[in-house]
Amino acid sequence: MSDKGLKDEVLSSQQGIVLTPEQVRGRRVRNIAIGLGVTFLAVLFYAVTIVRLGSVVANRSI
Repeated sequence: MSDKGLKDEVLSSQQGIVLTPEQVRGRRVRNIAIGLGVTFLAVLFYAVTIVRLGSVVANRSI
């Protein structure tokens, strides 16, 4: 996102608290970090589930 986009986002906020461009950037970085963390946990839980069920599912009769 360009600086102009950040300024537009800050200036277009007509209600509540107006954030500075640094705060908007910080929020974006924090949101990306949270998104990556949630994605990592989802992949980790999926991998653990596949590892734990892998042999049971492979050996079942059809």
